[in-house]
Amino acid sequence: MKRLARHRRTLISAASLVGLVALWELALRLGWLPGNLVPLPSSIPAVLWAEIHDGIWLEVVLASLSHYSVGLAIGSVLGIAVGVAAALVPTFDAAQSWLARLLRPIPPLAWIPFAIIWFGVTETAAAFIISIGVFWINYFTSYSAVRAVDDGYYEVAQAFGQGRFTARLAKISLPAAAPGILGGLRAGLGQGWMTVVAAELFGIPGIGQRMMEASGLLATDVVVVYMLTIAALYALFDFLFMSIQRRALRWQN
Repeated sequence: MKRLARHRRTLISAASLVGLVALWELALRLGWLPGNLVPLPSSIPAVLWAEIHDGIWLEVVLASLSHYSVGLAIGSVLGIAVGVAAALVPTFDAAQSWLARLLRPIPPLAWIPFAIIWFGVTETAAAFIISIGVFWINYFTSYSAVRAVDDGYYEVAQAFGQGRFTARLAKISLPAAAPGILGGLRAGLGQGWMTVVAAELFGIPGIGQRMMEASGLLATDVVVVYMLTIAALYALFDFLFMSIQRRALRWQN
């Protein structure tokens, strides 16, 4: 029954997507939308092939993946580490509490001037901006997940002689908070892609720079190609992550 409902949901989602694309195509062909500003969906595959054939697509995708992966890794590791530490160590929590409240509302893009000053127009600057956005998601999800762990687990661990900090961290805090921490990692995957394009707008080679070049020439079909590329890359990363997450959390079933 559940499988049938899942298949039905998938069919409805696919039909909605196909209907939207068909309506988009029809609106352009009937002149309801300006053809010089909005590309025909049917033209996108040919444009994608041209970008791939010219070697541009692979070049910009690999460039974006390089600083995306670095920023994602740094932001995730630091976010989880600081979030878990703040949740478990009251003194550290108090020391960083006001600092977190001060810095959290500042969007990653506001750091672009400092990124350029500190690192120049380089991939390091892009990775820095990406890592900031990813950091805060992982920080708050890890902090909340660890703080939500039932105190009864720690009391049981204490009774069985596992009261040391490292034992509580490895055997209680991290396993019990794993679903929340992994949820933050998954959200960070999407946040990283939302930030990577903006981080490249000031001249870093990658998908964002290619989109800016195309928009300057009113090549909206090229822009759409890379918008869909980002969506496809995120879908791939998300699918792989969900597969890993299901294996890591098999003990929940």
